Amino acid sequence: MTAPDINSPEEQLRYERGLGVLNSVDGGSAAGVMDGLADIAPALAHHIVAFGFGDIYARPGLDAKQRQLVTLGVLTALGGCEPQLEVRLRTSLNVGLTPQEIVETLIHAAGYAGFPRALNAVAVAKKVFAEQDLLPVREG
Repeated sequence: MTAPDINSPEEQLRYERGLGVLNSVDGGSAAGVMDGLADIAPALAHHIVAFGFGDIYARPGLDAKQRQLVTLGVLTALGGCEPQLEVRLRTSLNVGLTPQEIVETLIHAAGYAGFPRALNAVAVAKKVFAEQDLLPVREG
């Protein structure tokens, strides 16, 4: 099986669609992630944008907030994904989730993923919220 040609017209269309979706939800931090891959894994950067955002995030059925809630829950449950969780927390705020909704999502994940993973996720959220002057978070 050969790898897809990331320069083909079809792949470029997927990439452009994904870039549009990414820019609409991301708030600008994705460019740094993609640039960080340029000298070692440019195909990975392409696939993150083309598949992750051009195919998956562009699907109908969930809005941007719902997609971020799912993503936060999954990254919390996986554990060991704190750098990606940090990016997705910023994206969650960018698409309009409140700190209270985010914290409630992380608390909810504790029941399925365990307290250590939820605590790690909350520590990342605290860092992001502090950077954006969103502390303290008041529970609803």
